[in-house]
Amino acid sequence: MEVIPAIDLLDGQCVRLYQGDFNKVSGYTQDPVELASTYREAGMGRLHVVDLDGARSGSPTNMPLIKAMAAGGGMAVQAGGGIRDLQRAQQLRDAGATRVVLGSIAAEKPETALALLGDLGAEHVVFAFDVRVPESGDPQILTRGWVHDSGLSLWTLLAQFTANGGIHFLCTDIARDGTLGGPNIDLYAECSRRFPGAQVIASGGVSSLADLQALQQTGVSAAVTGKALLDGRLTLEEIRKFSHDA
Repeated sequence: MEVIPAIDLLDGQCVRLYQGDFNKVSGYTQDPVELASTYREAGMGRLHVVDLDGARSGSPTNMPLIKAMAAGGGMAVQAGGGIRDLQRAQQLRDAGATRVVLGSIAAEKPETALALLGDLGAEHVVFAFDVRVPESGDPQILTRGWVHDSGLSLWTLLAQFTANGGIHFLCTDIARDGTLGGPNIDLYAECSRRFPGAQVIASGGVSSLADLQALQQTGVSAAVTGKALLDGRLTLEEIRKFSHDA
């Protein structure tokens, strides 16, 4: 299982949201580009970047920062937030992103998202599904910076996109995101059970090496961690050893 550090951008700053709430923002003093360089120098193979301004507005606004993060080379960057069409997706690729993360558009305009999959190639696309998990019933997809309920279930969209050539899927349990409360192990185990051919990336709630080890047992291909690294609950050395042992 690959472990991927995450950097969330809001107003040009490195932040973390609590449960996807833009009114509950934790800001960090680290310069985003310098933080990306730290992860690169530590030997991280991939970086996950979210343009929260873009996710909320529907138009990416942190492209220069993403370009600067990717410019150092030696670390693949997957990035998204506000990508709604081929022009913006290609701009992100031109900025150095090896994978374009498609979020809201995948739920709101699946035909457009599938067209982008064909244009960019399956290896260069990550479909990102942000979910709320009810006490009973299927996980539900939220869009546009986690403020709109799409009315669609995670299982419906995973079935549609895997059947049409999708490979990489980022699944975030919003109730766990930014909480350090532990990942939703049951959710990711069910993803692996239902869609064994999908490369699922788990996101939300990771707080320790033990959480990563538990996620590995679910069968997911990767896990994203942001706040745990920024708060010092996880070290780069732990992640590097974990990844090498995986």
